[in-house]
Amino acid sequence: MGAQPVMDAAGSGSGGGSSPPAGSGGRDGGGSPAGLPTGAPAGPPIVSPDRAIAYSAAAHAARDSYGRLVAVLAANTGDLALAEDALADAFTTALERWPASGIPDNPEGWLITVARNRQRDVWKSAAARASAPLDLATTDFAEPFDAFDAVDPLRIPDRRLELCFTCAHPAIDEAARTPLMLQAVLGFDAAHIAAAYAVPTATMAQRLTRAKRRIARARIPFVVPDRRDLPERLPAVLEAVYGCAAITWRDDADSLAGEARHLAVTLAGLLEREPEAWALAALVTLSLAPPRSGPYVPLEEQSPASWDAPLIDEGEAYLRRAAALRGGAAPGRFELEAAIQAVHLDRRRTGTVDWAALRTLYSALLAVAPSLGARVAAAAVIGRTDGPAAGLAALPAGGEGFQPWWATRADLLRRAGDEVDSDAAYAHAIELARDPDVRAFLAERRSELR
Repeated sequence: MGAQPVMDAAGSGSGGGSSPPAGSGGRDGGGSPAGLPTGAPAGPPIVSPDRAIAYSAAAHAARDSYGRLVAVLAANTGDLALAEDALADAFTTALERWPASGIPDNPEGWLITVARNRQRDVWKSAAARASAPLDLATTDFAEPFDAFDAVDPLRIPDRRLELCFTCAHPAIDEAARTPLMLQAVLGFDAAHIAAAYAVPTATMAQRLTRAKRRIARARIPFVVPDRRDLPERLPAVLEAVYGCAAITWRDDADSLAGEARHLAVTLAGLLEREPEAWALAALVTLSLAPPRSGPYVPLEEQSPASWDAPLIDEGEAYLRRAAALRGGAAPGRFELEAAIQAVHLDRRRTGTVDWAALRTLYSALLAVAPSLGARVAAAAVIGRTDGPAAGLAALPAGGEGFQPWWATRADLLRRAGDEVDSDAAYAHAIELARDPDVRAFLAERRSELR
């Protein structure tokens, strides 16, 4: 598959690495209103007309429903760009109207109705019909539209997964598949995705635009492929769900991090016997167990009493299921990462971190997926099992632009007693950290050197 994002599961013991980068998808509205939506509520509004409340409601809908709405809007036409533009117009219209009219009883239904009206306006235009494929140019959008009529709950539990598999179609450039899912399905903007992949924003934006055009021109169907096509498409879909969990590593379960867990568990249930799908469900679930809000505290220093025990039990059950389905085959990347997280969380039972087990797991992970993040995390663990000098020697070359590399180096140098070089490494780690809580933690550790 294409290049992986520079992101790895937390829990390396590096003492302040901020990989994966924290952030949420930006969604900018624009365009002209599409007219009064047919789904606008009748009677008095359910909340007082207030701009701040309207903005909060729109932001909540964007955070919780963006991917679902795009998936439904794009399913009929296969035009992702139009679906995103229409939804952006709907959000703009909501911000214009909701302060005066109040929040509708069903904000998502209101938004999709307005967005669908915008799609109708575009497809009714002469220019659109002249350039559209024949079947789309003759489509009649005049009939009343129920956004969820096309969803068959017995066929697939979440429409976004259909869009994921569409984005993973072989006709799409391999390097664009996972980034396209992160944007179109999960709502991350090009800047956040580019940062995750360590490429310029303009490069990523061009890659995403080309992919959307390819979907529209090739009329790629919005369906979950049968078993014959799954091996080719599944890795990119798993990578996108993983990427969402990684980008939102400091968000709580009510945010897109929770959406990543929902998608991972839904996907595993849909595929039933795919070990890596269950392993990903385990990884994402286990990663949500420690508290994510408030001051940053490395996992090894957290109180196990603050962890969500039911989530740990659920994640461990998924991990056992993945191992059982795998049988005698070697474990895959996500199973190994989930096992690493499970070892950290097992401290609630043993009272100590099993660094030797973590080193064994990281050795296996590096044989399967030797990403930069995994190599940095492995160096941190080696620093615990074999001493800081060995950990420094294991730090990979070429990681100077990667924030966790500097945080890990600073921590290892501190443990080795080299306060001068540790201070300089902390300065680099603080400069590159995106999360203010991580910066504060690193600054405190740096101050302890003096």
